[in-house]
Order: sequence, then structure tokens, then C-alpha cells
Amino acid sequence: MNPSTELAPLVEVFTGQYCSYCHRAKALLERKGVKYLELSVSDASNRAAMVARVPSAKTVPQVFVAGRHLGGFDDLNRLDLQGELDRLLALAGE
Repeated sequence: MNPSTELAPLVEVFTGQYCSYCHRAKALLERKGVKYLELSVSDASNRAAMVARVPSAKTVPQVFVAGRHLGGFDDLNRLDLQGELDRLLALAGE
């Protein structure tokens, strides 16, 4: 497949290696059967991409669904408990 025609991943998670909240966010997504792209901020280009997309982001994880910023683990968990996460994933085609 031509890289220029590849679709952007539906769910992106910016993470840190030893971040317990990152592990929790990934586990929540995995329990739901959601495929995601993990982007480690230990890579300077990933960190720069995260900050470019969310200038106020100072912590990880930072979760995006279909390009929409959902926030960190607490935000993701809250959306899940409210039933909103499933709705957002369904709308985005996951």
C-alpha cells in the first residue's frame, strides 16, 4: 500500500514507558478490543507531535479517537463509565 494513501490510525495513545496511567489506558482499550497506535514520548518526534496537537498537554497518556483529543486516563475512564467511550468509538468506526 502506498504510505500516502494509508488512513490515520483510529485510536492513538501517547505514552511514557513507566507510566501507570498509560498502562491503565491501554488495558482499558484492550479490554474493549480496540486496536490503537502507541506513540512513546521518549521519542522526541512523538513528544513534539503530542505537544503540537495539545499544547497544554504536560502528562501522558494523551488519547485521541479519530483525531479527537479525549484526554488522559481519568478522562478515558470517565467516558467509559458514562457509556460515552463506546459511542465515540462506534461513531468513529472502531
